[in-house]
Amino acid sequence: MAGAYDASLPGVPDWLNKGDNAWQLTSATLVGLQSMPGLVILYASIVKKKWAVNSAFMALYAFAAVLLCWVLLCYKMAFGDELLPFWGRGGPAFDQGYLKGQAKIPETVRKFGNGTTEKEATMPYFPMATLVYFQFTFAAITTILVAGSVLGRMNIKAWMAFVPLWLIFSYTVGAYSLWGGGFLYHWGVIDYSGGYVIHLSSGVAGFVAAYWVGPRPQADRERFPPNNVLLMLAGAGLLWMGWSGFNGGAPYAANLTSSIAVLNTNLSAATSLLVWTCLDVIFFGKPSVIGAIQGMVTGLAGVTPGAGLIQTWAAIIIGIFSGSIPWASMMILHKKSTLLQQVDDTLAVFYTHAVAGVLGGLLTGLFAHPDLCVLLLPVPNTNGAFYGGNGGKQFLKQLVGAAFITVWNVVSTTLILLAIKMFIPLRMAEEELGIGDDAAHGEEAYALWGDGEKFDATRHETQMQQFERDHEAAHPSYVHGARGVTIVL
Repeated sequence: MAGAYDASLPGVPDWLNKGDNAWQLTSATLVGLQSMPGLVILYASIVKKKWAVNSAFMALYAFAAVLLCWVLLCYKMAFGDELLPFWGRGGPAFDQGYLKGQAKIPETVRKFGNGTTEKEATMPYFPMATLVYFQFTFAAITTILVAGSVLGRMNIKAWMAFVPLWLIFSYTVGAYSLWGGGFLYHWGVIDYSGGYVIHLSSGVAGFVAAYWVGPRPQADRERFPPNNVLLMLAGAGLLWMGWSGFNGGAPYAANLTSSIAVLNTNLSAATSLLVWTCLDVIFFGKPSVIGAIQGMVTGLAGVTPGAGLIQTWAAIIIGIFSGSIPWASMMILHKKSTLLQQVDDTLAVFYTHAVAGVLGGLLTGLFAHPDLCVLLLPVPNTNGAFYGGNGGKQFLKQLVGAAFITVWNVVSTTLILLAIKMFIPLRMAEEELGIGDDAAHGEEAYALWGDGEKFDATRHETQMQQFERDHEAAHPSYVHGARGVTIVL
């Protein structure tokens, strides 16, 4: 009888490692759960009640649309053969012969100056179908993160057009340049699992989109309470736990690097959450759930560029910086900058993802350990600046990589939105903004009072008196319940 890891043709070829394949599919599922339902729940609960359905739907739509675009065209644009130094040649990825073959990223092969091979192309021990799906989950969550900047006012039809265009013209460029064998990959810029490709790009693109779409109505900007704090925690929990697949799956194997990455990821998130919470207590007198969630996210985004390449003590340091520098940029710098105040970034995606992502990328340029880099990175003699050697150059490479991703996203996102604006308004009409979900979708999240606000009798006195006059005769037994809910016994 064949052993558990022996080849068993045709279903188990000799190149297939069942453990690696199982872990990669598990990691892909964990990352998928971060978006669906993780961010769907988080977005639906962190906004005003009147925007709960719209916010959840934007995330749901993006998840589905990205998957279809990914297999039709975009996977090969990000991980296929070279078209340009920063872009792959697009094409479909749904032929059974292609998907059954061993996974391969063709442009990751490295050659010496004389043309001989220095390092073979990346070929994980699982099928191409696994790699296509795993990388889709990264593309999906990146696009959904962009939505966080424009919640509460973007025209849903404009968003439906934006998602495939941004995936094609923005995300695939960053993914190919840094992961798919593009010029930044071969130059040696480190982006272990998406600090630049995912977090920096989504934060910058979200900020630019928020600028072009315009701000929420003033009433919403002044008061935008979450409609369900406990569901926020549920969504945030899925996001946190799913990050083990996010960073643990990046080596494409269940190996030493993936184990270190999972531990470092969770430790950085915990440290950042505690630092952010302590700063809230010191400066505002009390901790908040929203603040804790933001600290968790910045810790996760900050460690992502180097999760499997740094020592665990360095993950704690990254957590400390991720919980403090984005906090300062949001609470202090934002209030002093006229430009930052003009741009209405609904969920502060720029601070929690772009700032944390570039911070993590630069700290990786300092802390990347040579013994861990040699386990994974394609460029020999790579390490952070604290370990001498080429570390100083590595830090400069990290700066250049961040600059390229930032500039590309500013330009591409601007052009995409201006093109869409020629045919579809980017922003909802003012009357729709006043109504919310019912105007945008004909649906509402709850049959309850208000937008996550406590019932204030002084504010709603005239409204309640009118209600009493209209309904007292028909329902003499009704009473006013908590938060304005009318209860008829």
